[in-house]
Amino acid sequence: MRSDVLREFEKLPARALMMATGLQRKDIDKPLIGIISSWTDLVPGHADMFSLERFIERGVAAAGGTPFIVRVPAICDGIAMGHEGMRFSLPLRELIADAIEDVVNAHQLDGIVLLTACDKITPGMLMGAARVNVPAIVVTAGPMLAGRRGKERLDLVTHTFEAIGRYKAGEITLEELLELEGAACPSSGSCQGMFTANTMACLTEALGMSLPYCGTSPAPLAEKKRIAEASGEKIVELVKKNIRPRDILTPQAFRNAIRVDLALGGSTNTVLHLPAIAHEAGVPFEIKLFDQLSRETPKICSMRPGGKYLMEDLHYAGGIPGVMKRLYDKLESNPTVLGTDIKEIAAAAKIWDDDVIRPTDNPYSPEGGIAILYGNLAPEGAVIKQGAVSEKMKVFTGTARVFDSEEEAMKAVMNGQIKAGDIIVIRYEGPKGGPGMREMLAVTAAVMGMGLGESVALITDGRFSGGTHGPCIGHISPEAAEGGPIGVVQDGDKIHINVPERRLELLISEEELQNRLKSFKPKQKEIKSKFLRKYAKLVTSASKGAIQDV
Repeated sequence: MRSDVLREFEKLPARALMMATGLQRKDIDKPLIGIISSWTDLVPGHADMFSLERFIERGVAAAGGTPFIVRVPAICDGIAMGHEGMRFSLPLRELIADAIEDVVNAHQLDGIVLLTACDKITPGMLMGAARVNVPAIVVTAGPMLAGRRGKERLDLVTHTFEAIGRYKAGEITLEELLELEGAACPSSGSCQGMFTANTMACLTEALGMSLPYCGTSPAPLAEKKRIAEASGEKIVELVKKNIRPRDILTPQAFRNAIRVDLALGGSTNTVLHLPAIAHEAGVPFEIKLFDQLSRETPKICSMRPGGKYLMEDLHYAGGIPGVMKRLYDKLESNPTVLGTDIKEIAAAAKIWDDDVIRPTDNPYSPEGGIAILYGNLAPEGAVIKQGAVSEKMKVFTGTARVFDSEEEAMKAVMNGQIKAGDIIVIRYEGPKGGPGMREMLAVTAAVMGMGLGESVALITDGRFSGGTHGPCIGHISPEAAEGGPIGVVQDGDKIHINVPERRLELLISEEELQNRLKSFKPKQKEIKSKFLRKYAKLVTSASKGAIQDV
């Protein structure tokens, strides 16, 4: 085991320090297991993780390991949304991966259980696991339960973010808005729809890095505690068999995860996170793979936002094993932390609801939920959640309304300055230009809530929350801060969006475009934060997963 280095005669001082924590000598002889937890009171998706830590500890101890809890930071994107705090969210992903590398190697841990939830924490955990490549298993803490108002089931995005737009449009009263505020989020857990946190939990399971049904099992259920304890037991087995993340995170695993993502209609943020995880695992990855697989993978689930079902519905309908059962013929054999092949898990699954998880011959859409667009506005690509766009808006030509920050765009939306036929252009919000590539859920939700989702589009070099739906195109690369064409769009320009043909075009002549680019000097923001200055220097394009170039 890796920890044998601590058992050498000369490492007596190290063992003495370990015994200072209360360990017995016999504990030091067992596999040393780190429980890397992001528990915090700050984040609703993490608030009840403390109890899951106890169950993981029980599992590790029962299987003959010695558990140690190590904590990493967490951010709630919903709380950080719409202000400067969101600039710190995506950089957290790299911070977590670095922290895992640091602690696991410094203490020569034999294996790790990654207890996680929420948007950047789960991919950061997977990146760290792939980087250190010691036996690892992931426990995602699970989605929160649906809110209720009478018989109506509520979720965070529809009934808070979009409700603000409905209030501004005069559709609901202030009293009704505040009622929704208190009812939308009734329990701990990650927000109820197929937003980024839950998408990444589901894809962790599809990658083979968590136990079956972990991705969808709601946070408050006893089932989640049983999965946590079983994961603690399983990590000791993985250590003894020396099964490591890179044995599981193969090219086949990533293709399987993309197919599940497309079938679910998951968050566009996966186009950032899967390439970043693949990079750490040493697996070649290009974002065009999403588009290639999207054309042959039907969307078989209708999940909020934009759909009708919540995470608890998906869980009780058969969970991710049920989704993979539908995709069985497209699924590729690959090992998992359970010890069985991913196709065996799919074959053994039961499906309890044929509308929540539809057969592939009766899909919600013949293509997957994500498309990658290219054109003179996005030479390196841009991302749209096509499964959440109405047919009317999949081909759209509009007039550019250009803003150099999210705040400027939000002010224009809330003041009624955006009209039917406009395309909102938000730039200098990319990985470098933001810096931090803020999500735009507040803006997109306001547009949808004000009834403009069928007549206004939004494009940005930033990104969108998994809660976004409607004609919203993000990750435009290269970004404005790197001299990308989005930086030379002018108010009044015509922009053409064609999702079926995967095109995003600025409708000016090539000569005019080149003349604008020759004279273009990207704006330089003053970055007060030392952390963000360092991030901006190291981060790469969104088309590469916004990884750090070191």
